[in-house]
Formats: sequence, structure tokens, C-alpha cells
Amino acid sequence: MKTIRTSIGRSRLMKPKNLILKTLLVGAMVTMLSSSLLAAGPLPQDQSQKIADTFSILLQGPYKSVVHGPDLGLTTVDLSDGSYSKTKIYHLHGKTQKPIGTFYVQFDGMSVAYDLPGGAIAMVFTAIDLKPIPDGQGGTYLIGTGDLDITEATGVYQSFVGGHNKMVDILHQLADGTFVEHCICIISRKV
Repeated sequence: MKTIRTSIGRSRLMKPKNLILKTLLVGAMVTMLSSSLLAAGPLPQDQSQKIADTFSILLQGPYKSVVHGPDLGLTTVDLSDGSYSKTKIYHLHGKTQKPIGTFYVQFDGMSVAYDLPGGAIAMVFTAIDLKPIPDGQGGTYLIGTGDLDITEATGVYQSFVGGHNKMVDILHQLADGTFVEHCICIISRKV
């Protein structure tokens, strides 16, 4: 079965597989944006320098292996044990050209760490639901959600211990094996 799509006055045939992939990607992006707008509060720090009860950040960019990680003051993660990869953290709202921190993850484990302005947060995955979708170029999109519990925090984030993180993720594994992240994290205090 092929579908007809019109674009700028022309018709063309489109493969169902490509149509499904594009529909899923658009749906995932809409979900990411609407979830963050509905669930997230303002930027992590408001004018009075208090951390919001819920805030959202964007993880974006290629992952790189961590050989010698920094000491974030967290006792539940060892970023120098060779099991972590890292990518950049950006503000979700407003301009995203300048990173505000670094995200660390174990691809063969359950631990993550966020190095953010004013402190650090350690978390563990409690659930992951990612569906593989071929990208048509030899790679795979892993699209879905993740749930994490906040196990430890330093600095201005200490009150988040026991809280939760909902990730809405589009993780792209390129044909060469490289992972590129596009993820919104909705981080909240314990209720």
C-alpha cells in the first residue's frame, strides 16, 4: 500500500514505512513539548533564587565516553569508573545555544548524574520504555519515556532527594554506533 502526498502542487508516492516513521517522530516531538509545557514550572531558578518545585531541562547532543569524570560531591556515582558517557544540558525554555551543565549516564547500568549550576543530582532508572524505529540510514531512533528516582543531591538541589524525573526521549543511534540525545527531563521534588 502506498499513500499519495501532495506538496507544492505535486503528488508523489510515499512508502508506508516512511510515513509511519515520520508520524511517530512528529507525535513524539509534540508529546515532548506538550508534556513539558503542562508539567514543568519555570526555569530552575526564579528571580528570588529559589528552585522551582518542578523544572525541565533539555539533554541534547552526541554522547562521549568519560574516562576521568569530575567529583560532583555525590557518593552514589563514580564518574571515573569508565562506565559513563556524557552529553550537554541546556535550558528548555528560551535560547539553547549555551549549555548549562553536563549529563552523565551508564548505558550498561541504571545510574545517571546531572551537573547543574548550584549543585548536582544522582538518579537511578526505575522504568524505561523505548521503542526502536529505523531511521532509514542504517541507524535507529529509540523513542519513549524513562522514569528515574532521585537518590542523592548536592547544593541547591538537596531538597529534591526522594523526588522524580520523567524523561521524554528521542535517542538516536547512528549507523556508526554513535548515540545522539534529544531528551526533555521533567524533574520534581517529592510530593
